[in-house]
Amino acid sequence: MAKSITMTVRLKPEVSERLEMLARDTKRSKAYLASEAIEAYVELNSWQVAHIKRALEEDESSDPGVPHEEVVSWMESWGTDRELPAPKPKGS
Repeated sequence: MAKSITMTVRLKPEVSERLEMLARDTKRSKAYLASEAIEAYVELNSWQVAHIKRALEEDESSDPGVPHEEVVSWMESWGTDRELPAPKPKGS
């Protein structure tokens, strides 16, 4: 089993009560449920932040890109009788 650490977390009383009920109903400890919730949160937000950073790096690079307005127009055409072709990066 992987090594774990202990930390203290402050919860609103109503969240603590709901966590207690959920722990009882699922026959799991509050610590287990809190650890699972934190792990899921970190996983999701790490993925999102990494993609935002990558998008910002692309935007700041000199590589050609597609203007936002063209992407929006293309997406708004989806499912219509006049669906537009995918826009191409400028200068490519």
